[in-house]
This record gives sequence, C-alpha cells and structure tokens, in this order.
Amino acid sequence: MALPTHLHLEVVSADRLLVHDDVDEVEIPGADGYFGVLPGHTPLLALLQVGELWYRKGPEKFYFSIAFGFAEVQPDHVTILAEIAEKAEEIDVARAEAAKKRAEERLAKPVTDIDFERARIAMMK
Repeated sequence: MALPTHLHLEVVSADRLLVHDDVDEVEIPGADGYFGVLPGHTPLLALLQVGELWYRKGPEKFYFSIAFGFAEVQPDHVTILAEIAEKAEEIDVARAEAAKKRAEERLAKPVTDIDFERARIAMMK
C-alpha cells in the first residue's frame, strides 16, 4: 500500500471550525512536547498543551495558538479538537499582554482565596 502524499487537517475549537484542508506537514504542541506529523504517520491519540500549532501547505506555513484538547493522528488525516484555538492573525496582542499581566499579578499576591490553577493556565495562554 502506498503512503499518502498529503494529510487532511481539521482544527476545531469549542465554537468553530478553523481549518479543513489538505496539508503537507503539521507540528502540534502535545502534553509531552511538540511533535511533527507527516503523511503516513503512525496512528496516535495525544493530549494537547498550550502552545503554537503550525501547518505547512507547499512552501507556506500557517500558525495558530491552541490550548488543551486532543489530537487524533491517522496516516492520512489529523484532527485537532482544542478547547481554545485562534489563528495567529486574529490574536489581539494588547488583550493577550493585558491578560498575561493580570495572571502574573494574581500569582504574585499571597492571597488565600485565589484559584492558582486558573491563574497559572491564564498565564500560559
């Protein structure tokens, strides 16, 4: 059986479908580190971490910020089900920097009623 020449990529967040396209390569932020996927990859299911996902179609790369969820990899298909996913060009940098600053301030204050895990995740995003 011949190896596939492309991957069909789907990136889905909680509120919309972001990608539905044939691509050449994908790099995914897995819970155990980043991993690359090329056509013919061994099937796997992986947890996602906060990070940057990119895919390549020909010479052009496309970037996303994603957080949590799952990646299903098949030899000819990759499905990303992310809790949060944004295209790089859609990210409001000022909003992201303000959110990071708020999270850092929450973590720096020794308050007993703070949800540290929520603040830590907000800072990672």
